[in-house]
Amino acid sequence: MNRNPMIVVFILCLWFVISFVTNILGPLMPLIVDGFDINYTMAGFLPFSFFLAYGLVSIPAGGLTEHIGPKKTMLLAFSINFIGAAIFSFFPVYGAALVALFLIGMGMAMLQVIINPLMRAAGGEANFAFFSVMGQLVFGLASFVSPFVFSALMAEIAKGESSGIGQLVTSLTPEGLGWIAFYWLFAVIFLLVMLIISQIKIPRLSVQDDELSSPVAVYLMLLKQPQVILFFLGIAAYVGTEQCLANWMSEFLSVYHGVSPEQEGARTVGLFWGLMSLGCVLGLGLLKVLDSKIVLRMFTLIAAAALMVAVTGDRETALIAFPLTGFFISVMFSVIFSLALNSSRDHHGAYSGILCSGIFGGALLPLLVGMAGDAYGLKTALILLLIPLAFILSISFWAKPLIANETVSLTHLFRKST
Repeated sequence: MNRNPMIVVFILCLWFVISFVTNILGPLMPLIVDGFDINYTMAGFLPFSFFLAYGLVSIPAGGLTEHIGPKKTMLLAFSINFIGAAIFSFFPVYGAALVALFLIGMGMAMLQVIINPLMRAAGGEANFAFFSVMGQLVFGLASFVSPFVFSALMAEIAKGESSGIGQLVTSLTPEGLGWIAFYWLFAVIFLLVMLIISQIKIPRLSVQDDELSSPVAVYLMLLKQPQVILFFLGIAAYVGTEQCLANWMSEFLSVYHGVSPEQEGARTVGLFWGLMSLGCVLGLGLLKVLDSKIVLRMFTLIAAAALMVAVTGDRETALIAFPLTGFFISVMFSVIFSLALNSSRDHHGAYSGILCSGIFGGALLPLLVGMAGDAYGLKTALILLLIPLAFILSISFWAKPLIANETVSLTHLFRKST
């Protein structure tokens, strides 16, 4: 496929929708724990259900896309998303939440398998790291917006009968579970996106053969390569760390510092994603002047330091340091993904499916943190995130991409500016 800016823009819009829906779970976590009267381990099964779908669906989704094309696959993905949101809206109980989040995770996994190789092809191989970080920027912006929408909606719900929105929410949700209204909102968003996709022309993935899904033998061949397994674990380590922070941050602040989940806790989660977006802006610049492995190394070391300060500091320190971790983990997913694909000469479609399966880390690590939180306390559990961060740091030393990210020397930039 020739470079196609319109496809890149379309992919960025999809990233916004995916992020807005996916990352609302963090601000909701304390309310879910209280509303359903569950412990941390049971709460950990909520993100587990969502990200389990990534591990099960990502590889088959590549074959499905090749068979029926991206447009039909996208419509199917958003249809599954709609069914999941509708189930939780009509049946707001813990068991239904597990089923609903699994279905929504299925749809999101299908979408990500489509758009990652498409972004690489449409934006160009040498610019893949740059456009991937741009996608992460949009992802962070949407995640920044959603907690503030959450706070505004919860404030309207608190007004009850005195507010038009409050009256509508009261009529649609059980008493004390007004936050279920978000899943009504998501159902509407999914329907609107389906309508838009049905009306626009989306070409089949006119990319090279190695960008498409491959036979089972190819997956088995790739899985025998140590570097494929290591990059898979890198994606799992990053997504697990990100989701642990996003999902447990508000609960940590509520338990240890008495922070309100509906307002200040949600704002802190929003700032986490907002600073992740700003980190992406810095990352975009650094990737034009530094090797991506150096960028990954710098950001990982500072992220680990910010995490320790957030967990061990006082209330005001935690409110600042937790969002700062978002700033410094911002480029990890995109850099790891691009290092992986650029370390292989072919079969990028199959490789992408394997890497997307690594998003299963977002299921496993939050569950393990929940279990550790029940046993030892949430503070100790979050300190354990230093382990996946250490693995991510190691990637910056052993990764050997065949195609390095395109950089420009500082001297050249200075001369050009003058």
